[in-house]
Amino acid sequence: MPDTSPDLSQGELAFESLMKAIEAGTYQPGDRLREVEISERLALSRTPVREALRRLEAENIVEHRPRVGAVVRKLGQAEVVELYEMRLVLERTAAEMAAKHAAEAEIDALAGLNTRIAETIDDGPRAAAINQKFHRAIYLAARNRFLLDAARAMNNALLLLGPTTLADAERIATVAHQHGQIIDAIGAADIEGAGAAAEAHLQTSLRYRLKIMRG
Repeated sequence: MPDTSPDLSQGELAFESLMKAIEAGTYQPGDRLREVEISERLALSRTPVREALRRLEAENIVEHRPRVGAVVRKLGQAEVVELYEMRLVLERTAAEMAAKHAAEAEIDALAGLNTRIAETIDDGPRAAAINQKFHRAIYLAARNRFLLDAARAMNNALLLLGPTTLADAERIATVAHQHGQIIDAIGAADIEGAGAAAEAHLQTSLRYRLKIMRG
C-alpha cells in the first residue's frame, strides 16, 4: 500500500488552518468556502482542502448547499438561545467547582487575564481571544476532566456565533466587571455566589448576542 501520511498531514493542516480562520472571523457564518481560493491561500492542492471541508461538515461547522457548495453554518436565534442555555449550565458548574478547588495562583491568573481584557478597549478580536482564555482557565480550575471534555465539545458551536460582542469599550467594561464578580466569589470559596455570578454573566452575554442578531 502507498504511504498516504503526507496527504493526511496536509489534510490536517488544511483543517486546522480553516478552524483558525473561522475562529478569527476570516470566514464568518454564511460565508462560502471555495476550494480553489482556499487552496491558493494555503498553498495546498485541492485534495487536502476537500478532505478538510468534509471533516468540517461532519463536525457540523460547515454545511453543503446545492448549487452553492460549502458554507459556514449560521445559527438561528432558537439555536443561539439553546447554545447559551447549555453554556450557562456548564459555566455555572465550572465556576462553582472552581470555588471549591482553585489554587491562589489560578485565581491570580484569572485576575491577570481580566485586567488584560479591561485594558483592551479598542481591539474587540484581541479582547475576545483573551476572554476565551479566561473562561478556559475557570474550567481548568474546576479540576474535572469530564466537565472540560463537555466544554471542548461545545467549542465548535461557539465558533458559529459570528462576530464577537466585545465591540466597544462599554461592553468590554461590563464583561470585566462581571468577571471580577466571578473571581471574587471563587477567591472567597463562595460556591453559590460563583455560580450565580457566572449565570448572570452568561445571561448578559445572551442579551448582547440577540441584540446583534436583530441588528
